[in-house]
Amino acid sequence: MSLRVTRSARWWTVFLVFALIAALFAVPVSADSHDTFTLTILHNNDGESALLPSGDEGGVARFATAVRDAKRSALRAGNGVIMVSSGDNFLASPSFSASLADGVFYDALALDMLRYDAIDLGNHDFDFGPDVLVDFMGDFRRPGTPPYLSANLDFSAEPGLQSMVDHGVIAKSTVVSEAGEYIGIIGATTENLPFISSPRDVVVNDVIPAVQMELAKLDAMDINKVVFISHLQDIEGDLLLAEELSGVDVMIAGGGDELLANDDDLLLPSDTPDDIFGAYPLVATNADGASVPVVTTSGQYGYLGNLVVEFDDDGNVIDWDGGPVRIVDPSVGPDGVAANARMQSIVVDPVEAFVAELATNVIAISEVDLDGERNSVRFMETNEGNLIADSQLWQANQLAADFGVGAADVAVQNGGGIRNDSVIPAGDITELNTFEMVPFGNFVTIMEGVDRQVFKDLLENAVSRIDPAAAPGGTGRFAQAAGFSFVFDTTGTAALIEDDVLTIPGTRVTDVVLDDGTVIVAGGAVVAGDDINVAVVDFTARGGDEYQWGDGVFTALGVSYQQALFNYLTADAADGGLGGVITAADYPEGGEGRITQLP
Repeated sequence: MSLRVTRSARWWTVFLVFALIAALFAVPVSADSHDTFTLTILHNNDGESALLPSGDEGGVARFATAVRDAKRSALRAGNGVIMVSSGDNFLASPSFSASLADGVFYDALALDMLRYDAIDLGNHDFDFGPDVLVDFMGDFRRPGTPPYLSANLDFSAEPGLQSMVDHGVIAKSTVVSEAGEYIGIIGATTENLPFISSPRDVVVNDVIPAVQMELAKLDAMDINKVVFISHLQDIEGDLLLAEELSGVDVMIAGGGDELLANDDDLLLPSDTPDDIFGAYPLVATNADGASVPVVTTSGQYGYLGNLVVEFDDDGNVIDWDGGPVRIVDPSVGPDGVAANARMQSIVVDPVEAFVAELATNVIAISEVDLDGERNSVRFMETNEGNLIADSQLWQANQLAADFGVGAADVAVQNGGGIRNDSVIPAGDITELNTFEMVPFGNFVTIMEGVDRQVFKDLLENAVSRIDPAAAPGGTGRFAQAAGFSFVFDTTGTAALIEDDVLTIPGTRVTDVVLDDGTVIVAGGAVVAGDDINVAVVDFTARGGDEYQWGDGVFTALGVSYQQALFNYLTADAADGGLGGVITAADYPEGGEGRITQLP
């Protein structure tokens, strides 16, 4: 013990002597040379299970290499560095189906390997319900890190998710230490979550008070550098939100897929300058009057956001720089990156193998050609359109009781949601065909209590862009029907909706009759009677293609429209499914007269 004290005393003497000498001969420095801190914020959003590359673009394995290079570059520059995601970390797709089939969430493995500091919860993260989200979070190899964030969600009525809160996997905010500085990160989720996803008993609170409460908490902890990551569906929401928040320094938006870029930023070959939403970053003003850089990326691992922010000693943002980093193969240009070998083998290879297998998985036989051509499904009834609409009506009524909602009377599928743009020849129908027909992350919902006039108006909207004088073709709003038939006359007045307001009521829809014989419209006049329940994908339920639902309330059923089609094709006939056979009698070429166009 005494030896250690003696050595310690000697070292302190030597230290003081050298400190005195250094003080005497020190070169004066500027007063603010030690008063700034530079933080590199790497970010992305809306990964949406886009794990596989699209040719020379994107892919999570290339993205991993770009992240590694960006982190190394930031550290060499002496910067602190954090990485965040602004939500929608997985999505119904062939890639996500690989996870469900293999029993391992490849998206979770990818997120874990990318080593995020925080991940915001987006609406699509709830698409399969709270139970799947709990399982997804449990597939992280580093339990509890990174935390999933949302300040405005209350999970207390969902035991599985609340357990994740109790164990620190989900939080309202988190604090990260970088280069001796503390950075607070707060998350938030769109208030429309109950209407566009399947959160079940998760309570969605107002964003502004919830976030401001976390800002105040961080301020009480003397955290003076705060990054807000959110999934509010579009960056314009963040720009407006900034004005209401005191203490926020940087905002990372998600959900809108906007491309922000500057003149010298390289874009993906599939993007053009016309695709640029605005500069990187956009700048908002917070409630304190301070400028706040606001950024986002266009999602799906196509770009890595790289924002460099300089703070003064009081935590004020005094400068910023950066831009999107495109994710391309080295063959595209010198900025290209090769796939990360570990990510490729653990995540990409098994997903690629699964997707390739979809093309060989025959799930049904069709006795008839199925017409899914763009100019058909957006213009007239087709047998493929009928098949898809029928699958949604069937699936909705299989699940309605489980979700405590009334059975659907009819189903409507917007033509724009049918995407194969081809005639699928009679013969084998593979699982991959179902993804080609209905590829989006749209979920089956039931819209309850639709007034009969509202239903007529939405059909008027559906046929409003049909021009009888033009070649066959229309827009994505055209409706394929199940559970009813309707007649429209193109000589009637086309409905017009401006700024979400029906300014010209249409007079084209002349007759609407349910399959059970109930008359909804006769001779252009609505027949009085009960409201109806409509099965429809959430895109349309949320007002996509200018569908307006009045006071109707919809419930998402946790099944994508691709899954509904798959289930309908494969379910036994005794359960109302097709039993693996699409007959010419049920789905004749040209349809069966559900939609009649006059003259």
